[in-house]
Amino acid sequence: MSWEHFIYFAIAAVLLWAVGAWAAWKSKTGMAYATTVLGLLFFFSFILSMWISLERPPLRTMGETRLWYSFFLPLAGLIVYSRWKYKWILSFSTILALVFICVNLFKPEIHDKTLMPALQSPWFAPHVIVYMFAYAVLGAAAVMAIYLLFIKKSDIADQEFFAEQSDKVEREITDNLVYVGLAFLTIGMLFGALWAKEAWGHYWSWDPKETWAAITWLAYLIYVHYRQLQLHRERLALWIIIISFVLLQMCWWGINYLPSAQGSSVHTYSISE
Repeated sequence: MSWEHFIYFAIAAVLLWAVGAWAAWKSKTGMAYATTVLGLLFFFSFILSMWISLERPPLRTMGETRLWYSFFLPLAGLIVYSRWKYKWILSFSTILALVFICVNLFKPEIHDKTLMPALQSPWFAPHVIVYMFAYAVLGAAAVMAIYLLFIKKSDIADQEFFAEQSDKVEREITDNLVYVGLAFLTIGMLFGALWAKEAWGHYWSWDPKETWAAITWLAYLIYVHYRQLQLHRERLALWIIIISFVLLQMCWWGINYLPSAQGSSVHTYSISE
């Protein structure tokens, strides 16, 4: 299996996810499940084939991590749909997955068997995979926050308690997405600490990447605690989610372009351009 075959798997998976999104809008739950799962299996078969072909997990370059992100977005969407039957989530996950797939198609990166010693740790794969799933779930939370702030803004006022049942359900969905995403983000950080201990001899070194990871984690933790206050303000809470997601993007790929990370960060191995 080579990277040239990716487009065929991508087209098939996106078409299946699109059918699943349409079925969700039409309340055809069985079809939504079946086509989305089939698309996930089809897409994952390519990831697995690349894993076998490269003789390592396809997690080294930004292109390879985008591959996992494209997979986890529809998976996270399916989990949310299964739990809350929110019709828009499969459409969102499909569109966002398509964006990352297109980035990989138009900007392919080097995929070879070379893997530096630090990345040969058994903790490397679970660390990145768990992080990618957390990013997908937190991405869904950010979209919910944007929807509530700018699309349903006429229904939102700074208030201490939820006034309408529909609003309450949407806030609960947003909260749960953040809770799940933060949980997996925490697990990913723990895996990363174990990986760092094995690779470099210490759990944490305040490397630029690690610093931004801590900032991101604390930002979402602030949201969780702020939401527990009885006098919290709804709009401010939603803005915290959006700001936290911007910080997450900085942690994921933005750090690679900071001068402070050039030549000093042990995490800039992902740049392959």
